[in-house]
Amino acid sequence: MVRTGTLTLPHGITLRCRSSGHPDQPLLVFLHGFPEGAFIWDGLLEPLGTDYYCVAPDLRGYGHSSQPTAVDDYRPRALVQDLVALIEQLTPGRPAACVIAHDWGGALAWNLANQHARLMQRLLIINAPHPGSFVRELQRNPAQQAASQYMHYLRRPDAAELLLANQGAKLFDFFRDAQGQWPAWLTPALRTQYLAHWQLGLHGPCAYYAASPLVPPRGDDAGAHQLALPESMLRIEVPTHILWGEKDVALRPELLHGLDDWIAHLHIQRISHGSHWLVHEMPQLVIDTVRQITRSDMDMP
Repeated sequence: MVRTGTLTLPHGITLRCRSSGHPDQPLLVFLHGFPEGAFIWDGLLEPLGTDYYCVAPDLRGYGHSSQPTAVDDYRPRALVQDLVALIEQLTPGRPAACVIAHDWGGALAWNLANQHARLMQRLLIINAPHPGSFVRELQRNPAQQAASQYMHYLRRPDAAELLLANQGAKLFDFFRDAQGQWPAWLTPALRTQYLAHWQLGLHGPCAYYAASPLVPPRGDDAGAHQLALPESMLRIEVPTHILWGEKDVALRPELLHGLDDWIAHLHIQRISHGSHWLVHEMPQLVIDTVRQITRSDMDMP
C-alpha cells in the first residue's frame, strides 16, 4: 500500500512523501522531474515495497511540499541540502540502497552522488544528463541547443501563469512525441491528476530553470558558454546505471558520450523505443532494473 506523509527537515523545509515498505528494509529514494510529482512513482512503490523501504518526495516547490518564493531558494545547493537531510532522517547512519531519479530529479541526484556519495550505494538515472556532458553539448552541439530552447520560456517571470492557462495545455504538450501525438499512457485519469498537481503551484518548478545557469545560448545570452565546471564537480564514484529512452525529443543521445571519463562504475542501457517518459511507459522495466542492480546489496549479510 502506498502511504502519504510529510517530513519536516532540520532546516525548516517540509517534503510531502509517498512511501511503501518498512524502514527496516533497504531504502530506495525516488526523485521526480519537471513537470511531475511524487505520484509518478506509484506504480513502482507498491511492488517494490515488499522488499524495500520506498520513499518518493514531492521535491521542494512541488505539490504540498514547501514552496519558497525566491529564485535563489531553488539553486542546486539548497535542493541537494533537502535530499541529504531527507536520507539522513529516513535511515540515520545507513545509506540508501539506491537513488532512482528522472529528469530534474536526476540533475539533483548527480550532484548528490558527487558531493555525498556516502548516502547511497547505487544510482539509477533515467533520462537526466550528467552536468559535464550537458554543459559540453549546450556549448557545442547545435541540435541540443535547439532542443533545449524551451528552457528560456520556463525562465520567464510569468511562466507559471502561462503554463496553467487553458487547463495546462502548454504543459501537456511536453508529453507529445516527435510526431506531435499523445502517448497512450496519458489517460484521462492521469491528466486529471497532473492538472490538480500543477494547480497547487508552478512558481517553484519554473524557478528550477530560472536559478540554473545551465541553459542554451540565445541571442545576447551566452548561456552555458559562460560555464567551466571543475573536474571535481563531475566525478561520480557511486556505481551508476543509466536507463535512456532514445526517442527523447529534449535530450540528445550525444549526452551519453564520454561519461566514462567522469563515472568510475557505469552501465548504460539504451531503450530504442522509449522516450523521455520511461517511468510512465515502462514501469516494469524500471522495477526490474532496480531489483537487478541492488541484488548484490540485498544479499549482503
